[in-house]
Amino acid sequence: MTTTPDRTAPEPTVLDLGLPDPVRDPDLPARVRIHEVGARDGLQNEGTLVPVDVKAEFIARLAAAGLRTVEATSFVHPKWVPQLADAEELMPRLADLPGRHPGLRLPVLVPNERGLDRALAHHAGEVAVFASATETFARRNLNRSADEAMAMFRPVVERATAAGVPVRGYLSMCFGDPWEGPVPIAQVVRHGLALLEMGCAELSLGDTIGVATPGQVKALLDEFTRTGVPIDRIAVHFHDTYGQALSNTLAALRSGVTVVDASAGGLGGCPYAKSATGNLATEDLVWMLHGLGIETGVDLAALAETSGWMARQLGRPSPSRTVRALLGPTA
Repeated sequence: MTTTPDRTAPEPTVLDLGLPDPVRDPDLPARVRIHEVGARDGLQNEGTLVPVDVKAEFIARLAAAGLRTVEATSFVHPKWVPQLADAEELMPRLADLPGRHPGLRLPVLVPNERGLDRALAHHAGEVAVFASATETFARRNLNRSADEAMAMFRPVVERATAAGVPVRGYLSMCFGDPWEGPVPIAQVVRHGLALLEMGCAELSLGDTIGVATPGQVKALLDEFTRTGVPIDRIAVHFHDTYGQALSNTLAALRSGVTVVDASAGGLGGCPYAKSATGNLATEDLVWMLHGLGIETGVDLAALAETSGWMARQLGRPSPSRTVRALLGPTA
């Protein structure tokens, strides 16, 4: 007896089928914390302004998908980053999220003491400063030398820490600079140590223009640990300009890193370095981590739906391969 296949039944998705099939590597961390930057680093590079209601819903959806560190916005002067000029309007709309999602962290970027004042006035629980490992980018991004920028950040870090607000230090151009070329490891380490020594609780090493390769990643991390920096104080932030973001992330995991920055849907770039394309897509990262049996706490299906929703708000397909694979090429 033959049976007629039920052509009305929905075809199972790859996630329904239990894919990716996890294969645990004991040499890798058991859990990774994803530092989601799509709402700040991703949206700051948009050519058109995203309404504050859309931003608030985007962050709420990211939290509902299981992400527990979602960088919310930046208290930079609107003249420099107009896309984030609505920070004061956005923050009150997020006030109830930590109560709905225990453990949720909503850090914000602050460029100076005035930015810190604004962030503290809105009860920011964590802040971040953004430094450069190269002189040219520091001049273009901060209008001062790299060392002068460090001097500007010191009172920010000290005041925030004294107020019980942890500070993250971003260090950009750690692997290559579009004006200066390769960046010496010693130069990166010197600036990274300066951020840690002034009181930053965590240091995020950024491949701002996406030129790093796994050997460079290992060499830089090895040098930081050689100088005595605990690996659990270091995070990595890769852009996927040359398709190396995931391989670089894997190299960082093998070195013991457990915090990885990523942007939902692969949003972002850098308004001050035009060769910087999108960040590592959070969905692509989660697919790889789940395939390695590494816990993230993230619901991949819900995250992909969120990025598909955001892509529709922006009027263009998501650059994330995983989003397109799960939702279709026009997602």
